Amino acid sequence: MIKTYKVAVVTGASCGIGAAVARRLVQQGIKLILIARREDKLSQLAQELRVYAACHVIACDVCDHAKLQAALSVLPPEFSAVDILINNAGIPLGLEPAQNTLWQDWQQMIATNCTALAFITHLLLPSMVARNCGHIVNLSSIAGSYPYYGGNVYGATKAFVSQLSRNLKADLLGTAVRVTNIEPGMVGGTEFSQVRFKGDERSAENVYKGADPLLPESVAECVAWAIAQPAYVNINRIELMPVCQAPNGLAVHRNSSVKNILA
Repeated sequence: MIKTYKVAVVTGASCGIGAAVARRLVQQGIKLILIARREDKLSQLAQELRVYAACHVIACDVCDHAKLQAALSVLPPEFSAVDILINNAGIPLGLEPAQNTLWQDWQQMIATNCTALAFITHLLLPSMVARNCGHIVNLSSIAGSYPYYGGNVYGATKAFVSQLSRNLKADLLGTAVRVTNIEPGMVGGTEFSQVRFKGDERSAENVYKGADPLLPESVAECVAWAIAQPAYVNINRIELMPVCQAPNGLAVHRNSSVKNILA
């Protein structure tokens, strides 16, 4: 099936999972439209990948809807029929309990993880349906299924991505357009924790101390596998974690007298 796909859009392509997915897809000869804010990193990646297939760079914040729509409306002819949309761009901000968070952080996560993802999907989906060809791959997270301390709005945005994926598949019944939701656990080798802790390198490094996390390439392999399935197969959802991670169960707060009895 992958050989019938010719053009893929990858958001958040400048580093981490997005760059790994781009490197994996381009090996199949798929032309890439790489979207991210940092033009220098995008250009560097495009230069590396052009050995395998053509690349088109759009240096744009996915939250800038007007700029993104304008750039996608004037694609070169060889990139105009997008077959694959990899919705990878997303951000975590903070790990404080909800009552101690900044409203601006909540707004930014919702704008990036939910609204921007929905916007680009809404832009590109009609063409896929009209051509009866396409695959939307959304990068969600186990945070959308398993709550954890400090996850609050980040986890809620990923639950949105997971549920949107299911509902898109329901709407696309009767077409050849496929939808896959990828839900990774802890992933190292990305800027995820640096972003979450707003540049606090020590806090970011502590997340992975003593752990053996997934790598961006682990997630990219799942994306490529889902896309490569025969045309009659839709991989609805993939949840993956490193061996060192597991759902941790429900928390119970007990008052001090009960703690003493249980001790």
